[in-house]
Amino acid sequence: MSEFGVNINSTAAAYVNTYSGTTKADSKAEEKKEQDKANSTGAVYEKDSSDKPSKATYSINKMSAEQRASIVKQMQADQENRQNQLVSIVNKMLTGQAKKFTEANDDFWSTMAKGGFSVDAAAKAKAQELISEDGYYGVKQTSQRIFDFASALAGDDVEKMKEMQAAFEKGYKQATKSWGKELPGISQDTHKAVTDLFNDYYDSKKVITEQE
Repeated sequence: MSEFGVNINSTAAAYVNTYSGTTKADSKAEEKKEQDKANSTGAVYEKDSSDKPSKATYSINKMSAEQRASIVKQMQADQENRQNQLVSIVNKMLTGQAKKFTEANDDFWSTMAKGGFSVDAAAKAKAQELISEDGYYGVKQTSQRIFDFASALAGDDVEKMKEMQAAFEKGYKQATKSWGKELPGISQDTHKAVTDLFNDYYDSKKVITEQE
């Protein structure tokens, strides 16, 4: 089970427990009554399982409007928390990617040298490795990590995936603001790669998006 709904389930379970006790007591009394009747007439009576009311349905029907509203409010809060998580993740990933991209360029080291810092060839090489095609901060790995986080938070729910994509766009804008200017090309390519992953997901679910 995904983290979504954990608090909701525990809340709903409390309501189920509250009312299930009454349901069980009533059910046992009814069964005893039927059994006594059968014993007196010599008839054999087997109660059909379909006659038994659903405990979950019974409990939900017993909830007040305020109780149901509280559950809906909690669900909305959980969804907002998940969206905020992805916004934060995207912001951190893309600003980190932009920093490594900058460190991998000669301009960065030239600027450092002008400030009296020595050029660290090892650090530069490491940064270049990290932003390479198969590197940790490369387009492929970064876009896949972002999409995987979105998928985990949405729980393979198309509508929630759309909300996660909106959160991704918000995170991208925050990263741009944090960077102080337009993000470097590698981050823009990552944005496109993430968008393509979302579109591939919608295609697999035969979903028509507004963009289409």
